[in-house]
Amino acid sequence: MMNKPGKRVIISGGGTGGHIFPAISIAHALKRIAPDTEILFVGAKNRMEMEKIPAAGYPIIGLDIQGFQRKSLLKNIFLPFKMLKSIYDSISIIKKFKPDVAVGVGGYASGPLLYAAGKMDIPYLIQEQNSYAGITNTYLGKKATRICVAFKGMDQFFPAQKIKLTGNPIRKESIDITNKGAEALDYFGLSADKKTLLVLGGSLGSKTLNTCMLIGLDQITAAGVQLIWQTGSSYYLSILHALPGEQPNVKIVEFLNRMDLAYALADVIISRAGAGTIAELTVIGKPTILVPSPNVAEDHQTKNAMALVDHKAAFLVTDHDAEKKLVRAALDLIQNTSKCAELSQKLVKMALYNADEIIANEILNIAKDGTRSYS
Repeated sequence: MMNKPGKRVIISGGGTGGHIFPAISIAHALKRIAPDTEILFVGAKNRMEMEKIPAAGYPIIGLDIQGFQRKSLLKNIFLPFKMLKSIYDSISIIKKFKPDVAVGVGGYASGPLLYAAGKMDIPYLIQEQNSYAGITNTYLGKKATRICVAFKGMDQFFPAQKIKLTGNPIRKESIDITNKGAEALDYFGLSADKKTLLVLGGSLGSKTLNTCMLIGLDQITAAGVQLIWQTGSSYYLSILHALPGEQPNVKIVEFLNRMDLAYALADVIISRAGAGTIAELTVIGKPTILVPSPNVAEDHQTKNAMALVDHKAAFLVTDHDAEKKLVRAALDLIQNTSKCAELSQKLVKMALYNADEIIANEILNIAKDGTRSYS
């Protein structure tokens, strides 16, 4: 008897680490559960997935697609044409790869690929990372076979019978922080006698958080607190040039290659409120101040943050108030041992585990047997 060939899965989306890393986690889980699964990624040309996905060991095809530019309406002139071409290219990719199922993780490429899949009767799964679904996913959810969500109450956006609460996939290596304190101190060259503030602005960086750290640097060091400061690729060099001399208690990095060690050393974390980061924070359980980015669709980071704040599991400082309030709030929290312990306990209660494997099993379950014409 001949073995059935493995399922063929297209995973689409990207744009930021918050979309890419969960997608890679799902792909890894598919390979663990069903090693003969064939996986193809579809991303947006000139975005970071075109580098990160091949580095993780998977092939990727890029679409010439962009998001809506809120700051420059002129840049949106060619958006409708790019969208139509991306749908046409997605149809061509589907015909060639012949997937059993398509998956959308969010980001520019996800929309046209899933739209094309729906038109070609390919079952698809949406992995909605945020607590507030955008217009594209809400529309695509009508034809989705399954919608995996990270927050409760998502039936306001999607058909209830299609929803499965899974949580967001997280990088297993990032949350493996047990007994890594000594290794973290050595890696960052910091002191065991000082408390550590970790600042996370996301893979691209946050102008607001970087400005706050520059303004408050003297205040932080005067309080005897050391700092791990992830600036993001867009700001790293300018931050180095702006620093006033040597800063032995400050470790500045463009990107954290060892997130596990940063998490292990952190006493308090300041972070944007991307869905992937929030998923990791609930698992590691470190006291956190969230500063949602206002520059995202439907202000979804604020809604993500409120999912924790409403449970008294994190503090929120608005982007508008950050320069005046953020550093003081962080220093007050880092010195308040009982409040830190309370936040940690409530964070961990909100954690959802093994989302990658749960989603991977959903993908395999909806991948139909048989052949298609792909016409």
